[in-house]
Amino acid sequence: MKDPVNNFEIPVEWIKRATLPEDELRAGIASGRLVLLADGSVLRRGYTTGTTATAAAKAAVLSLKRTINHVSVLTPAGIEVTLPVSASGGRASAIKDCGDHGFDITGGIEIVAEAHESDNADNSDDGLSITAGKGIGVKRGVPAINPAPMKQIRTAIAEAVREIGISGANVLISVPKGEEIARETLNSRVGVIGGISILGTTGFVEPWNEHLLETKHELIQQADRVVLTTGRLGMRYSNMLFPDHTIVMIGNRIPEGLDAAKDKSEVIVCGLPGLILKWLDPDILRGSGSLTTQELIDRNPADTRIDRTLSAAKEDAPGVRIVLINRDGSILRDYEP
Repeated sequence: MKDPVNNFEIPVEWIKRATLPEDELRAGIASGRLVLLADGSVLRRGYTTGTTATAAAKAAVLSLKRTINHVSVLTPAGIEVTLPVSASGGRASAIKDCGDHGFDITGGIEIVAEAHESDNADNSDDGLSITAGKGIGVKRGVPAINPAPMKQIRTAIAEAVREIGISGANVLISVPKGEEIARETLNSRVGVIGGISILGTTGFVEPWNEHLLETKHELIQQADRVVLTTGRLGMRYSNMLFPDHTIVMIGNRIPEGLDAAKDKSEVIVCGLPGLILKWLDPDILRGSGSLTTQELIDRNPADTRIDRTLSAAKEDAPGVRIVLINRDGSILRDYEP
């Protein structure tokens, strides 16, 4: 049995321990919605802002001809999913389902799409126009809709246009409470202003809750893009900074976490500076006059010892991005080898 979201081959032993009947488990895993853990417990994936926006956009176009209460869309992972929507007269609303992710700040948020029929001549070659409205952030003057969800949205709108037999569509996507929710995220610190980002490389949100702390190794094995974080504060900010990654709290066991993640497409170590800098250089404080790394940073956040220590990551953790964050969530260093 293979998880189609991350292509993880699920061990037979895990399947034998599963708390669901095998037929139900197979169907749930094939849908992308269920994740099986080593102890046999099952968690639900949620849907990204990208998939939610896609559902609203497609439903808005379809509702130009009829009332819609659910819609099927293709995720970037290649899995078709069906989401509930409320759509009529060219306006649709979809609510983001975060699954079993206790730290998803955008869980339950409403995404709205408004569609109008248009002529091909009014738009691009495919007759489609997608506009980001209120509540979607802007970065360097460009709406914060990542490439994967933008492609997902455009594909779904094109399907809807063909299905109802019109020549094209203008679709406006907005997030009514996006600006309000964005204040609780780190968007402004990474240059996204005025709302949330529309994200999602797979279309799914990986589950996260407290009891997953006991299955760290399995979580890393199942992930494609993983953030290893050192504590609960780092975990909170990592979920904000990297919402489309799998976040795993490993404490001071950074080498073990990196060993488990050595074959992943992207690995980030993110957290407060103390454990990370001491892991890279146990003697970082020697001759500094500081008793702790926090004291070192408080005295001079630009201290070159920090940069020299991060440079050592080229040997200790080749290819690993290291993000040091302050207690207020601001980024002290973002080192990419």
